[in-house]
Amino acid sequence: MKIEQIYTGCLAEAAYYIESNGEAAIIDPLRETDPYIERAKENDVTIKYIFETHFHADFVSGHIDLARKTGATIVYGPTAKTGYDIHEATDGEVFQLGDITITVLHTPGHTPESSTFLLKDEVGKEQAIFTGDTLFIGDVGRPDLAIKGDLTQEDLAGMLYDSLHNKIMPLPDDVTVYPAHGAGSACGKNMSSETFDSLGNQKKTNYALQAPTKEAFIKEVTKGILPPPQYFPKNAMLNKAGYGNIDEVMTQGNVALSISEFEAEMNNGALVLDTRDKHAFAKSFIPGAMFIGLDGSFATWVGALIENLNQPILIIADEGRAEEVVMRLARVGYDNAKGYLQGGFEAWSTAGKATDSIAQTSAIELAGKMEEGVNILDARKPTEYDAEHAEGATLYPLDYINDHLNDLSKDETYYVHCRSGYRSLVAASILKRNGYSNIIDVDGGFMAMLEAKVPTTDFVCPTKG
Repeated sequence: MKIEQIYTGCLAEAAYYIESNGEAAIIDPLRETDPYIERAKENDVTIKYIFETHFHADFVSGHIDLARKTGATIVYGPTAKTGYDIHEATDGEVFQLGDITITVLHTPGHTPESSTFLLKDEVGKEQAIFTGDTLFIGDVGRPDLAIKGDLTQEDLAGMLYDSLHNKIMPLPDDVTVYPAHGAGSACGKNMSSETFDSLGNQKKTNYALQAPTKEAFIKEVTKGILPPPQYFPKNAMLNKAGYGNIDEVMTQGNVALSISEFEAEMNNGALVLDTRDKHAFAKSFIPGAMFIGLDGSFATWVGALIENLNQPILIIADEGRAEEVVMRLARVGYDNAKGYLQGGFEAWSTAGKATDSIAQTSAIELAGKMEEGVNILDARKPTEYDAEHAEGATLYPLDYINDHLNDLSKDETYYVHCRSGYRSLVAASILKRNGYSNIIDVDGGFMAMLEAKVPTTDFVCPTKG
């Protein structure tokens, strides 16, 4: 028996490859299919099942394409209704995989169809549970993503409590918990950076499992939940209804465009997405481009900030990285990449085309200006801001910037910062696109501001988001 966790840090997502005696199963695969197919080929095994713990909201699963390419059966738990062929399992149904078994435990709460998969070894001993978004390390799944009809988040939280206490917690303490996500995912609020643990340790340390009553549990898990990113329901619907062929998506997007072809797509309404290093972007970029650096939480910020999944996208990327951009866009359902600029931004600037830039200042320079009175926008999350922020700074979270683009004055100058400088430059690029020309990015963000001894406070100040 072999269990391999395939963890993708930029999405904080864990897929699983399970193998026994010539047969393999994949749990919660990402959109790209090659990593799973290649593992099975190398080990001379057949992928028999693709288990989906629920309709994922934060990424597009690879289950449909993987099933098409391998002939494997897609398995969901009870109540899952899809626009493609699946095996809708019953609660307690057992699937044989080589010499081991995988049992479906229906664990609704995060979503109604959420299920946990219990793996028993060759002698029938419980070895591991693959919990999806039902149980994380240090947390449980948020109960507000699948509210339908008469269901409320409190109703789902109550269902989650029952699932945990009736299906998962009675299992032996030495069972290994393998969740679908780790720290950084928006599917929970208190996830650990650890990506697996023993169930016994989670019973002792996971705050959500310490609640003395169902009522206390419901109150705790529904407290402090931020609104989900706008792409979550859209990705969940793709996973439920179906989506385009990944190979066709990659072929369409991974095309080198000449400057004239690139400009023609721009004129037709395509968005220029610049994925280079943040300092390179600030120095010079194509006017109107949006910055979301590839070396960051690229896909999640694309999903949070580009509201139309069908938006035509043009790519500016460092040499050799365009294909990676197309794949990471597809992971969150943005399948309409039109290609990348051949020769990258250097080709554009060498041709003498118009460019723009974003002014940057150091934290020390900002500290020197604060006594004069300056407008500081804090692009971090509300929890970060509440913990500590610059005196007089206004909360302006990047997560919700599209809802607050009209809250600022285009005649004013704004200094924008986040924790380290990534999110603030994304925000600055969006503000620039929307006619705010007097934007200055604080290089190094709040960490540099603390080193420069910028005056701070932990009192809550006015908000713009």
